[in-house]
Amino acid sequence: MPGQQEVRWSQLKVGVLVLVAVCALIALVFLMSGASGGFWAGHIHLTSYFENSAGLKVGAPVSLDGVTIGNVQAIHIDLDKPLTPVEVIMKINARHAADVRVDSKSSLETVGVLGDTVVDIDSRHAVGPPVRNGATLSTNETPNLQDVIQASQGTIEKLDTILDQVNRLANTLNSQSGSVGMLINNRQLYDKALSTLNQLSGLVDEVSSGKGSLGKLITDDTFANNLNQAATGINEVVARVNSGKGSLGKFMNDDSFYNNANQAARNLNEILSQINSGQGSLGKLMKDPKFAQKLTDTVTQLDSMLTQINRGQGTLGQFVKNREFYDHADQTMQEAKGLMTAIRTNPKKYLTIRLKIF
Repeated sequence: MPGQQEVRWSQLKVGVLVLVAVCALIALVFLMSGASGGFWAGHIHLTSYFENSAGLKVGAPVSLDGVTIGNVQAIHIDLDKPLTPVEVIMKINARHAADVRVDSKSSLETVGVLGDTVVDIDSRHAVGPPVRNGATLSTNETPNLQDVIQASQGTIEKLDTILDQVNRLANTLNSQSGSVGMLINNRQLYDKALSTLNQLSGLVDEVSSGKGSLGKLITDDTFANNLNQAATGINEVVARVNSGKGSLGKFMNDDSFYNNANQAARNLNEILSQINSGQGSLGKLMKDPKFAQKLTDTVTQLDSMLTQINRGQGTLGQFVKNREFYDHADQTMQEAKGLMTAIRTNPKKYLTIRLKIF
């Protein structure tokens, strides 16, 4: 039977073994930690400010172009930055510090559609020096799911309005309202449209077969021959005109006609010049104020005379306006005509010559 001292020694060895195993397990866990690079690895802290945390949690991964290089150590609200109040402190492995530049941009990304929010650092377009511990990275805000839903709310409302209008249009068409609705639902209108199409098809067939005036115009060669002959005749006429034959040809090609027309134009210009200068009768008529005054007086007197005649004044006015004067004149003319007739009938009665001898 073992003694008490041996039992205590055995218990001490078991306790030491358990303690060593726990320490080894803890060290193994930190060594296998991919997020921070291990317990004994060096770290640097970086800070970024965002408008909204978008569901980011402490311990969330921090990735560089998709590769995890650390995690989120703390999230705070900084009231001194009203536009970007969310302060995110990140702890990354020091061996990745050379890959992160001072002009790199951090953004909040979502793993999948409804996954967790992580911090992603973009250094693809960065050209600055590597970051140091405590550096602040600028942010590249990306819209989260809520922003996308809010942005698409207006589009959804417009789409709902369009669908409502389409629904109204469909109801209108089904209710035989409007021309299209009548065309779709009215059997009589459909039959009329079909009959019109059949008649149009028959008309096209008749034209294609050469029936009627239009069909003969399209299929008969006579019209084409006549048209060709007419074109030939026109060409002959044009050729005759160009060669100076006939009246039109001489008119187009004979220089004497042009010279005569030019001379006539010159003479006309001379006449107009003389008229404008007051020479000749027509010039005096146009330029002499005395002649114009005389002409005005003559027109005035003629107007006065016509006015008196229209009023029935004077002999001529009485003759025009007075019916009795006209009747007396007509009666006198009738009596003179009767006298002339009687003289022609019995001239001895009126033309007797008597000779007396003293």
